[in-house]
Amino acid sequence: MSDKPICDQNEAILVLEDGQVYVGEPYGAEGKTTGEIVFATAMTGYQETLTDPSYDRQIVVQTFPHIGDTGVNSEDPESARIWVAGYVVRDPSPNVSNWRAEGSLDDDLTKQGIVGISGIDTRKLVRHLRSAGVMRAGVFSGEALLDAKGKVKELDEFLADVKATAQMQGLSLYEEVSTKEAYTIEPCGEFEGKEPLYTVAAVDLGIKAMTPHRMAERGCRVHVVPSNITFEQLQELNPDGVFFSNGPGDPEQAGPEVELLRKVLDAGYPFFGICFGNQLLGRALGFGTYKLKFGHRGINQPVKDMTTGKIEITAHNHGFAVDAPIGQTVDAPFENGKYGKVFVSHIDLNDNVVEGLQCVDIPAFSVQYHPEAAAGPHDAAYLFDRFVELMKNSKEGK
Repeated sequence: MSDKPICDQNEAILVLEDGQVYVGEPYGAEGKTTGEIVFATAMTGYQETLTDPSYDRQIVVQTFPHIGDTGVNSEDPESARIWVAGYVVRDPSPNVSNWRAEGSLDDDLTKQGIVGISGIDTRKLVRHLRSAGVMRAGVFSGEALLDAKGKVKELDEFLADVKATAQMQGLSLYEEVSTKEAYTIEPCGEFEGKEPLYTVAAVDLGIKAMTPHRMAERGCRVHVVPSNITFEQLQELNPDGVFFSNGPGDPEQAGPEVELLRKVLDAGYPFFGICFGNQLLGRALGFGTYKLKFGHRGINQPVKDMTTGKIEITAHNHGFAVDAPIGQTVDAPFENGKYGKVFVSHIDLNDNVVEGLQCVDIPAFSVQYHPEAAAGPHDAAYLFDRFVELMKNSKEGK
């Protein structure tokens, strides 16, 4: 082994579990962080990315090289804090230039204790993750680089930290990010101050703030409720429809939520699910889920709506997907077709991954991507109109 240290004490390193090492500069807080390393292809909206609860326990690599130009503000976050475990960028902006900025991204990362690294070849890193698949990794800087004698540790010690980190497959994380207390979003925009057209019970599995806002814009009162809500408590809200949000972790580890959803479907409530909510609908209907090699994360993913033939450019953040047959209407496998027929309503045009499910015989549908799309694009906003129409038809007995 070489006597030369892996890096200098004032640098930062990114260590992948397969032994690859990237040396750069500290960005944000100094210290140690580990998690699953994933990449996001968005050119804008880094603040929405950082505050998306679906990134819990993940180190995010931004493929767009220049990050931080517009600083940060108090209006754009999708939750109350930054959720990423770590942050990897190529060229952080030395200046902040935007009329809405209230501070710099670097300062915000430092304030919230998010360990990051900059100045590395993110293009090389992402190409490796696309071929090898996402994996565990660690970012180390400052005191975390040093051993008891004040010298930079050997690679084996960093690798041991990385390999001691839990694999994403098999992790249950939705309870970690869910709200602890229910809260209500009232109708807004043209419906502000008016009686709600519909009441929605939104189960928070890692919800993004823009999601209930999109429903409120359509005249809905949205009760955002904790993931541990019981079906009886949900019924007490007297909802016209039920929504399951996005969220982190492995859908195979969400048995209680699948059971809750089956009770929702049994009761005939109109249902809409996004991302994790789509995976849970798939499981409730009897389909399996699986982990993607490197997932979909960004705001430029082409999706085809199979019901209209329309192509949408959409926002994504998922590492798991539903395993359901494309191009045919089938009986939902659970309990010999208890929930009737279902078909894949949306597919990703890059890799044919299932991006949506549509039930034929019960009022339920879901999509794997993010139609609320804070930071854009808004091609899929019509899905909230579909949900409203579903609630309208149910209320009118259609």
